[in-house]
Amino acid sequence: MSATNLSSAMDVDEAAIDEGLYSRQLYVLGHEAMKRMAASNVLIVGANGLGVEIAKNIILAGVKSVTIYDPEPVKVSDLSSQFFLRKEDVGKSRAEVTVPRLAELNAYVPVRNLGGQPGQEISVDLIKGFQVVVLTRVPLSKQLEINNWTHENGVHFISTDTRGLFGTAFNDFGPKFTCVDPTGEQPLSGMIVSVDKDSEGVVTCLDETRHGLEDGDFVTFSEVQGMTELNGCEPRKVTVKGPYTFAIGDTSGLSDYKSGGIFTQVKMPKILQFKSLRESLKEPEYFITDFSKFDRPATLHAGFQALSQFEEQHKRSPRPRNAEDAASVVALAKKIDADADEKIVTELAYQATGDIAPINAVLGGFVAQEVLKACSAKFHPMIQNLYFDSLESLPSEVPTEADVQPSGSRYDAQIAVFGKKFQEKIANFREFLVGSGAIGCEMLKNWSMMGLAAGPNGKITVTDLDTIEKSNLNRQFLFRPKDLGKFKSEVAAAAVAAMNPDLEGKIDTKQEAVGPDTENIYDADFFASLDGVTNALDNVKARQYMDQRCVFYLKPLLESGTLGTKGNTQVIVPHLTESYASSQDPPEKETPVCTVKNFPNQISHTIEWARQQFDALFVKPPQSVNSYLSEPNFLENNLKYSGQVKEQVEQIVSYLVTDKPLTFEECIVWARLQFEEQYNNSIRQLLYSLPKDAVTSTGQPFWSGPKRAPDPLTFDSNNPTHLQFIIAAANLRAYNYGLRGESDPAVFKKIADEVIVPEFTPKSGVKVQINDNDPTPQNDSGGDLDVQGYLKKLPPPSSLVGYRLNPVEFEKDDDTNHHIDFITAASNLRALNYGISPADRHTTKQIAGKIIPAIATTTSLVTGLVCLELYKLIDRKSKLEDYKNGFVNLALPFFGFSEPIAPKKNKYGDTEWTLWDRFEFKNDPTLKEIVDWFHREHKLDVSMVSQGVSMLWSSFIGKKKSEERLPMKFSKLVEHVSKKPIPPHTKHLIVEVMVSDEEGEDVEVPFIVVHI
Repeated sequence: MSATNLSSAMDVDEAAIDEGLYSRQLYVLGHEAMKRMAASNVLIVGANGLGVEIAKNIILAGVKSVTIYDPEPVKVSDLSSQFFLRKEDVGKSRAEVTVPRLAELNAYVPVRNLGGQPGQEISVDLIKGFQVVVLTRVPLSKQLEINNWTHENGVHFISTDTRGLFGTAFNDFGPKFTCVDPTGEQPLSGMIVSVDKDSEGVVTCLDETRHGLEDGDFVTFSEVQGMTELNGCEPRKVTVKGPYTFAIGDTSGLSDYKSGGIFTQVKMPKILQFKSLRESLKEPEYFITDFSKFDRPATLHAGFQALSQFEEQHKRSPRPRNAEDAASVVALAKKIDADADEKIVTELAYQATGDIAPINAVLGGFVAQEVLKACSAKFHPMIQNLYFDSLESLPSEVPTEADVQPSGSRYDAQIAVFGKKFQEKIANFREFLVGSGAIGCEMLKNWSMMGLAAGPNGKITVTDLDTIEKSNLNRQFLFRPKDLGKFKSEVAAAAVAAMNPDLEGKIDTKQEAVGPDTENIYDADFFASLDGVTNALDNVKARQYMDQRCVFYLKPLLESGTLGTKGNTQVIVPHLTESYASSQDPPEKETPVCTVKNFPNQISHTIEWARQQFDALFVKPPQSVNSYLSEPNFLENNLKYSGQVKEQVEQIVSYLVTDKPLTFEECIVWARLQFEEQYNNSIRQLLYSLPKDAVTSTGQPFWSGPKRAPDPLTFDSNNPTHLQFIIAAANLRAYNYGLRGESDPAVFKKIADEVIVPEFTPKSGVKVQINDNDPTPQNDSGGDLDVQGYLKKLPPPSSLVGYRLNPVEFEKDDDTNHHIDFITAASNLRALNYGISPADRHTTKQIAGKIIPAIATTTSLVTGLVCLELYKLIDRKSKLEDYKNGFVNLALPFFGFSEPIAPKKNKYGDTEWTLWDRFEFKNDPTLKEIVDWFHREHKLDVSMVSQGVSMLWSSFIGKKKSEERLPMKFSKLVEHVSKKPIPPHTKHLIVEVMVSDEEGEDVEVPFIVVHI
């Protein structure tokens, strides 16, 4: 049965999808894909580190059920990578001890143990009844046997394996797999200004609006005037002509185009043909993970087959770094492919017993997403063979055979790759983790398996000010329902210490955010105690701050982030690479104010307008009232600086006196009148000022192109959107005044229908702002007399001692507080005004709440890539080409790696410097000593010295001030100018200078550090 038919064939647990548990993931996958996933039973063979990584990710994602097959007993070396195993589990069945711990991840996903006896291999009889079968570290002969059956019987098949720093995966989703949505990107749409009537049918889009389409895309149309046959037409195939034009084929038989129209991209299903494993061994199709290793997949294709042959012949893996065993594997590989690279196959053999958590995280995240693709038909599957390695993570000092021998340690499977000496370096490393959310949880899990900071001198410090919420549970896998409300950093630290008791007492947890306010906590001594920093943050501002601190204290920084199926990693090494702040994304394109206010043409515009209305009705006025009642001289101090004096005073009078409700019924009446004002009267006023037949100064119709002419709405209590607005607005109004709300729709319907709505008459002479560059119209601004009249209506604050309103604090994740309900209804009513297709609550919530889509698979993979770079930092690698920045998109799928960029070099005289350089002055020198030093040592003349926001000295401040300031100790000078004492924890000051060379030309120099 194909994935696309599953949802109709089985019952789907809607509750599991609609729960807040999946809120972030829904924005990645959508409801339909989630339903198909929730109808899929998955079998995973192998409860090893890789198998459990895959299982964890798909359980969090919400498949129907997961069954584990692995009757083998737990070995001590399994503790290197299988994070659900404990020391006391050694000797017990791997599946038996793992299944109950996996089951805790998601109450909606049953996890079962398929049973079996040690030594018993998986068979075809055992895999029947599953929609997806995943094999991990299964012999090739057994993979072929299982795949022969799955390929013939419509069962999706994946096999995968990791060996040390190597990984492989193979997909076979059958001879005819339907991919419903290959990219997962939102369908493109845009406004058009013309369609040629000819054999090519070239469509021209609105100026400055690139269509973004590619050859082979399909589009349909709406709102076309004239050539109406295009409206709702069968999808037409696109040929791109330019950034603003595309052809749609013969339009010569259609009516003449007049004006308007919107194109919308149509996602077309893609039928994919997969070869069986047997066919793929002979004719492989490689998915390239690293274009700098273009030849490596062919070598590893032979190498992994040779490895499997060796193990089936010898009933064991090649011994770690054993030359004899490696030579046997190389010989087998050469029979398969004479061109196979001996060095690479040798290294594969050397590492065959290795099992490394970060590699499992990379492959486990990737393969889990492939499982979800098989279940949901969403996103393009990998075709068909993946080979991955991170050989550059090996230590510079390659371990000897003696150094990699097992010794009964939990780290044996990692020692098999890196050796005991390097394991000691890992154990004594000191790392600061900033954030313990989704990436932070994964990072700590990997670190615990690696044994990071487990030695006598090792230490992990983790900070996160957040507490655990329900929506965290399906991505932040260290947290359970019992942890809701607790601090993330504390729960995460306790969870990973349970995974690896060697970390007991080695993790210091904090709840203080990093920033200027906490520099007394994260001070010079704190940074001196660190070997490196890892960011696990969700905002750019905090990332930039940590970047500054790492540059200043010369600490390496590991940076990463995810957005749905996309992820990126960046490694920042002092003196070797640029910093995080050296390159920035372009700023987000902002919607013009006048578009949101009067001329919306997309649902995002109406959602933005509704979000502003939320603040304008339920947040800002109550805040102004409270300020008036609590701050002496509030009106005098604030209103004289405001250009909207009358409006602010009028608002306070309205909320405090004239429109103050005493009952909930009055809140309903107010909401009904708000409906009339926003969706009828204001639209009628706009059309009075700018009639539908208005023309521009050039004689063109005003309401054309992106400007859509609106229509007023007539209230209808039987319309669900109309009534939803009344219910949400009335309840929020009641909250402002501490009145008890209501939920019975019949109550709202009855009262709203009885409201007497005053007759509206449009005003003449009201000006409308057409473009943001135009001056804001001053319509009926009133004068001082009006303001005085309103002020007389205000009761003195002394007469309302203790009285306060309740401003609403926007909270997107509480479904009972009416916040998103109001914004959804307000936005959709506005969309109805302007003929824009409305959005559901889910979409509105994402846009209004600025929710970042997230899924566990991407987080797992990205974190694995970061940890592969951490090995290199622990090894203190010193060449730029040793490191890799990464970008992935699991939907496509796509991997891209690049060397980090070297820091930009600046120059003055013969001296070159980068952002990592600075001038340092010890023992709190005088300003004169600093100025003289520049002149003496660098032949540079200082013309200005500043610290923070204070200008301490300049060449033009006058003789008297110069004579006073130049001899002062630097710390005293800073206190003298800033008129503030230097905080006791401050041990140094960062100083900027302006200098010129002997020719009088300004030159740029590094910043100065003055130690006080």
